[in-house]
Amino acid sequence: MKPETAVLDIQGQYRVYTEFYRADSAEHTIILVNGSLSTTASFAQTVRYLYPHFNVVLFDLPYAGQSREHNDHSRLMTREEEADILLELVEHFACDHVLSFSWGGIATLQALARRPRRIVRAVINSFSPITNQAMLGYLERGVDVMKACDRENAGLLLNGTIGKHLPSLYKRYNHRHVTSLEIYEYQQMCFHVENVLNMEGRSCISFAAEIEIPMLFVNGEWDEYTTVEDARLFAQYVPHSEFRSIDQAGHFLDMEHKAAWLQTRDTLLGYLQQPLSNRQRSLIMPESAALAG
Repeated sequence: MKPETAVLDIQGQYRVYTEFYRADSAEHTIILVNGSLSTTASFAQTVRYLYPHFNVVLFDLPYAGQSREHNDHSRLMTREEEADILLELVEHFACDHVLSFSWGGIATLQALARRPRRIVRAVINSFSPITNQAMLGYLERGVDVMKACDRENAGLLLNGTIGKHLPSLYKRYNHRHVTSLEIYEYQQMCFHVENVLNMEGRSCISFAAEIEIPMLFVNGEWDEYTTVEDARLFAQYVPHSEFRSIDQAGHFLDMEHKAAWLQTRDTLLGYLQQPLSNRQRSLIMPESAALAG
């Protein structure tokens, strides 16, 4: 299972590294949106069960992963710009489903609030509309270590908080990854985190209220940072929302152990593979076919 890779020009401003897992028998294409400090590699476990049921698109934002070398990092990116990039990629790859993880949920909600014509269903993993006390402590400590460019403590903080339920192999990978980041990546994450702290989640709620498509929110039973209970607050704002929890799992869901991987797989595929309504089908049908019908 080897992806087609490309570096795409986005709006004449950014160069974005992409991976496209093409499945000949798949009817639908899903794009996956990374969490903070993550790259395409973080979705390795997720691709294993989405493919070949779906064509799968992965990408690194301009300041991250294999996109870094292709971009100028003289200024910070806003979440609005990240949503712009997501929507460009949705059009380029003709994606009709989207799945985000953790803080990738902010840009995803922003993009979905613009009601892109192609997207008919979305999944938001490990995210909630509020910043609870556990998350607040994590973010405030994160800003301190990233502003100081304290790489060692940045890695320890990640593994001691949202990553504490990960197996040791993944903790070693996380630590190696986080301690190898460039200064501008820390600056970018500080910028995003400070915006979250200043808004106290209000912006996420306003985005969610504009979304009309069906959405599934998935959280880990043991995740004290984006809890199942907090995620259910989205029901007040997203008309067609469903909620699932993954037993004995923390923030990283399918990466934490085999049972969590299996339950996450079954939960996501059970939702994503539901039959589409006639209206949903018309949104993703090629225009010529829609006119002919």
